[in-house]
Amino acid sequence: MPTLFEEVSLSEMTLRNRFVRSATFEGMADTTGAARDALVNLTEDLAKGEVGLIISSHAYVEPRGRVRASQLGIHNDSLVPGLSRLADAAHAHGSRTLVQIAHGGCTANDPDGEWVGPSAMTLPDGRTCRELSKAEIRNIVSDFRRAARRAMDAGFDGVQIHSAHAYLLNEFLSPYFNRRTDEYGGSLINRARIHLEVLRAVRDEVGDGVPVFIKINSDDFLDNGFTRKEMVEVARMLEKEGITAVEISGGTPFSPADRGFSRPGMQPPQEEVYYLDAAKMFKDAVSVPLVLVGGIRTFAVTQKLVEEGVADFIALSRPLIREPHLVRRWHEGDTGTSTCIHCNLCFGPARLGEGIYCVAERKQKEAARKGA
Repeated sequence: MPTLFEEVSLSEMTLRNRFVRSATFEGMADTTGAARDALVNLTEDLAKGEVGLIISSHAYVEPRGRVRASQLGIHNDSLVPGLSRLADAAHAHGSRTLVQIAHGGCTANDPDGEWVGPSAMTLPDGRTCRELSKAEIRNIVSDFRRAARRAMDAGFDGVQIHSAHAYLLNEFLSPYFNRRTDEYGGSLINRARIHLEVLRAVRDEVGDGVPVFIKINSDDFLDNGFTRKEMVEVARMLEKEGITAVEISGGTPFSPADRGFSRPGMQPPQEEVYYLDAAKMFKDAVSVPLVLVGGIRTFAVTQKLVEEGVADFIALSRPLIREPHLVRRWHEGDTGTSTCIHCNLCFGPARLGEGIYCVAERKQKEAARKGA
């Protein structure tokens, strides 16, 4: 029976446990995309907290793919030294680390106001997106390849391709965004084509032994969006092409609030796993390891998911913002539930470029000081 705190190997990477820090936008890069000291310190803190695998958040592979000014970049060779500091910080304290490589697509925030995606459309928030040409698609595939090479040069253990949350690759998969009639639109195999091209390009660059993960939506929760059944089929395609592991998430900025990837409020333990049904569908059909994220905050739930084979790895985001040392606390025997209350206030300072932190905890401490 698998256990949470056992060593596990994925390709040439060995992890000290089955806990993953899911890529979380930190807002801790400068305007060039270079990692600031705060991001290095955060990475070091997570590693000291015994997180087995730390995934640094979506690093944009070309300038049009940047989502926010304080987002980490991997689009330029000059960024490699800063990225190396992140990899070194994780390794110094026993963690392995991947960098998530991404393109924002229609939901990016290019400073010149040009948003590109699979199809021309106007989004619910009013921005207008231009359709990418096939030549531009080929260039973006090459951007992912070059980003993977920079990740290797920086000392990361591998990469994670980002295809969730209405960013570019997710947009190609989703009929909600993808209305193309060429070989990149229509059927599922066509909508998945860019994924296979990116995976092949990355794999050609890094070699067979380096872990290459993907984060993919289980469901867009949109009318005419990407569905769980399609997710399983795409995962099977990626499995044949040599993906190392799949992380499933769900939702987009345009999905109902109670179906998004950062749903507000806490759920009872029996309901806290957002994508449980999708995970079971995945495990019934796909043999590569599954990383499961979404709402998980209770130790007993994590244990049950792994021991019953519903997930191979447990990914945490908001609980590790509140408690970077949560995994170590659980390992040392204090298995109390995460103190994160899922208020989502933490994303405010990240979006403002101040860097992510638990706003609720800081308010509590300030109130306690005032009351002392």
